[in-house]
Amino acid sequence: MAELRLKQIRKCYGDGNGVIHGLDLTVRDGEFMVFVGPSGCGKSTLLRMIAGLESLSAGELWIGERRADELPPAQRGVAMVFQSYALYPHMTVRENMGFGLKLAGLPRREIDAAVERAAAALQLTELLERKPKALSGGQRQRVAIGRAIVRKPQVFLFDEPLSNLDAALRVQMRIELARLHQELATTMIYVTHDQVEAMTLGERIAVFNSGRIEQVGTPLELYERPANLFVAGFLGSPRMNLLPAVAESDGRLRLPAGFVLDLGVAALPGETLTLGARPEHLHLAGRGLPGRLDLVEHLGDCQLLHISVEGVAEPLALKLPGHAQAPALGEPVRIGFDPAFCHLFDHHGQALAPREAPVPA
Repeated sequence: MAELRLKQIRKCYGDGNGVIHGLDLTVRDGEFMVFVGPSGCGKSTLLRMIAGLESLSAGELWIGERRADELPPAQRGVAMVFQSYALYPHMTVRENMGFGLKLAGLPRREIDAAVERAAAALQLTELLERKPKALSGGQRQRVAIGRAIVRKPQVFLFDEPLSNLDAALRVQMRIELARLHQELATTMIYVTHDQVEAMTLGERIAVFNSGRIEQVGTPLELYERPANLFVAGFLGSPRMNLLPAVAESDGRLRLPAGFVLDLGVAALPGETLTLGARPEHLHLAGRGLPGRLDLVEHLGDCQLLHISVEGVAEPLALKLPGHAQAPALGEPVRIGFDPAFCHLFDHHGQALAPREAPVPA
C-alpha cells in the first residue's frame, strides 16, 4: 500500500497542445479513488502517466516516499488493468496470471502459490487450467485483475476495465471489485466515464473536465454539494435540472414563465444566476412553475416525468413514486421546488452559498 501524490502535473504534446494543466491531487493510502469525466478530459492520460506509459511534461509524481516520475514502469510498484483483457490465448489461466512473475525469475513454487491465492480471491480456482477462449467476458476480466494482484503492487490502476461487459456483468464486477478492495486494502485508482460506476465504487471521486479537476469529494458530497455547473450536470441520472434565473431586490428569484421563487438569495438585484434542482426534489404543485407534460418513463419503483417549460432549453425531469397517478400527456402541470434542496450558481457557473444537506426528520 502507498499514498500517491501528484504535484503540478502537466502534459503537453509536440504541437504545444496541453492535455493536463497543472494538476494537484493526493490519493490516500488504501483509498479507492475514481477518476470520472467525459471522453477526452485527460483522465486516462493521467493514469498512463502514473503507470509510466506516458512521460510528464512537468511536475512531480510520488508513490509512497519515492519520487516515481523518473522511474521505469517496472520499478514504480503499480499494476494496471486495461479495458481489453490482453490475455495470451495459447496460455491457461494459471499461465496468464503467473507470466509476469515468471519473467521476473521467481521460483515456480512461489509463482504457483501467488496465483492460487489470487485465484481464490477472484473465484477462479476451478478455471486455472482453462484457456481464455473457454471463459466468459467477466471471467477473462477477473483473470486480467488476477494477473495484476499476483505482483502485489502498491497501487492498482484500472482503465475502464468493465466497458466491454454487458450491463448485468458490469453490476456483478462492480460488486467483486468493491469486495476485492476491502480484502486487499490496497490503493486503487479507477478511471471511468460511467457515473454509476463512479458513484458506487469510489470512496472519493475526482471529476475531470478538459485536463483539470473540477471537484474532489465523496460521492454524497459531490451529489449534494456540487462546486459548479459542470459537476452538477455531470453527476446524477437523470442529471440535475438547470434553469435560468434573475435575482430580485427582495431576495427572490424570477424564473422563466414569470414564476417567482422565494429562496432568500444573497445576490445583487438583476444578477443572472442558474437554479439547480434534482428530479427527486421537484413535485407537482397547485401553484408552481407552469409547464406541459411531454413524456412519462415508467421505471417500476418510480416514474420520470419530462416537462417542457417556456424559456428553458431542455425539459425538466421530475421523479414520482412508481404507484403515483401521473397527469395525462400534453396536460398543463405546475412544478413545485423544495427550497432546502435548491442549488444556485453564479454567472461563472460556480456554486453560490452552498447549503448543508438537511437532516431528515
